[in-house]
Amino acid sequence: MMPNGEEPIALFRTCARNLPLAEALHGWGSYQLSRRLSLGLRDRELVIDRTCARCGCEYEWGVHVARFADRAGLTTQQIASLTHGSSADLCWTGERDRLLLDTADALHDGHDIDDALWARLSAQFSSEQILDLLMLCGWYHAISFTARATRLPPEPGAPRFDAFHTTDSEVGR
Repeated sequence: MMPNGEEPIALFRTCARNLPLAEALHGWGSYQLSRRLSLGLRDRELVIDRTCARCGCEYEWGVHVARFADRAGLTTQQIASLTHGSSADLCWTGERDRLLLDTADALHDGHDIDDALWARLSAQFSSEQILDLLMLCGWYHAISFTARATRLPPEPGAPRFDAFHTTDSEVGR
């Protein structure tokens, strides 16, 4: 479940206690983190980081921030906003980024996408991308629930929520 030569993270070691489950999770997780996903790396990581933060899952949020934030081009201000802020923070200059945050928030808060948000999504994303986006958000809700309920400790070197603060100057207000 990890790149060659890397020790499995605590989440994978926990899931390995149920091998049929671990095998099923591996297939789905491999898709979500692969190039087969119709969303690019930045889109994917915005959704994952926002979803994990909204679920209060510091464990999985930390894993993704440590491994992917730089590659996704996320600034410190954007990570702080993903964790504690909103799509209205001035660090979000692109409609696409704001739309991804709004979608993750709508799914988290209301478990649905209203017609206005669906129209905005449809203007920016293909049907394939929207389905991947919905499933990605749901997948990381499930991962967040599992990591929180099993009380996984942070991975070594992974950042913590409190390392990122939003102030007016940090988010560009």
